[in-house]
Amino acid sequence: MQIAERMSGIPLSGIREIFEKAQSIPDVVRLEFGEPDFDTPEYIKKGAAKALKGGKTKYTSSFGEKKLREAIAHKMETENDTTCTGNNVIVTSGATSALCLSILACVNPGEEVLIPDPGWSSYVPIVRISGGVPVGYPLREEDGYQPDLNSLSRRITDRTKMILINSPNNPTGGIIRDENLAALGELAKKHNLTILSDEVYEKFVYDGGRHVSIASLKGLEDFVITVNSFSKTYAMTGWRVGYSVAPEPVAECIGRLNGSTNSCTSSISQAAALTALEGPQDSVKKMVDEFDRRRKIMLEGLGRIGNELSISPPAGAFYLFVNIKKTGLTSDDLAMKILLDGHVATVPGSAFGGLGEGYIRVAYANSEERLREGVKRIRRVIESI
Repeated sequence: MQIAERMSGIPLSGIREIFEKAQSIPDVVRLEFGEPDFDTPEYIKKGAAKALKGGKTKYTSSFGEKKLREAIAHKMETENDTTCTGNNVIVTSGATSALCLSILACVNPGEEVLIPDPGWSSYVPIVRISGGVPVGYPLREEDGYQPDLNSLSRRITDRTKMILINSPNNPTGGIIRDENLAALGELAKKHNLTILSDEVYEKFVYDGGRHVSIASLKGLEDFVITVNSFSKTYAMTGWRVGYSVAPEPVAECIGRLNGSTNSCTSSISQAAALTALEGPQDSVKKMVDEFDRRRKIMLEGLGRIGNELSISPPAGAFYLFVNIKKTGLTSDDLAMKILLDGHVATVPGSAFGGLGEGYIRVAYANSEERLREGVKRIRRVIESI
């Protein structure tokens, strides 16, 4: 049996490599996965249970349940200040699926997609699966992890079709400033490019910061696809509910692709997602406040280790992108050393692109006790170098 050529460009994620290696090591402090350690709020579980008892266990529309699509549209209008109806919304099996289907709907084989570097490790393989060509644009620590608009402009060719942005960003925690969002929008309009905006960390902002959806900017309604998820906001990673919000002709294509690839999103998960949007939102604020507290614990703890590590405080998400260049080790070597010698799982920055080299990503999605233990172990490893 011969494997398709496309698989040569789709390696196992660097995050998954660490995850798999950690399975054979006892008492590992897990700081590699971007998954809230909180349980799904009880009211959401009850909504799912009610749907089960009510017999809502059948196929749904490939476009998503009508009530959920309308609720998402209402959320986009009231919280994100966008113009939106249920017809613009497609419910998918997680944000990863929404990203993949959105790119498949818009990008032809050989066309280029500009992606952030460093950026989430799945962006490159998703673009390659579509037949597109990923082209990285730089996010540098010294620039506050803001897109370098000049560098980005120089990467636009006659084959460029899309710009992918992620704010707050995984892995850096950077949030794109308002003026840079506006400049990105003008660049897209000038070159007739689609902006694919990954906003799954929109609620996780700190120090008085704010998230702005680029689709809310005047004149960009026909240029933006917004992707989001219930996974992070409501601690629903296993429920697998995400969505794309796009101009109607594009949304209709995404819906048809969803029907061909996934049939539909789980009816029970959609019932839970609807309950999440319609119910009390205090659990979201409590979770974000707790992440902010953990962020400060980790910044203080890792900041005391010495000159070998440095960290630019993240404005959003729930990761620290730790500068390790003074250790003299590659990110792969140090992440593996921390795992094998310290029994702490982190992710090498190389997993997030060429400009991720020289960093490791530390997720503070774990209990305070385990975070403090992780800091102690990392300190011992760094001091041993």
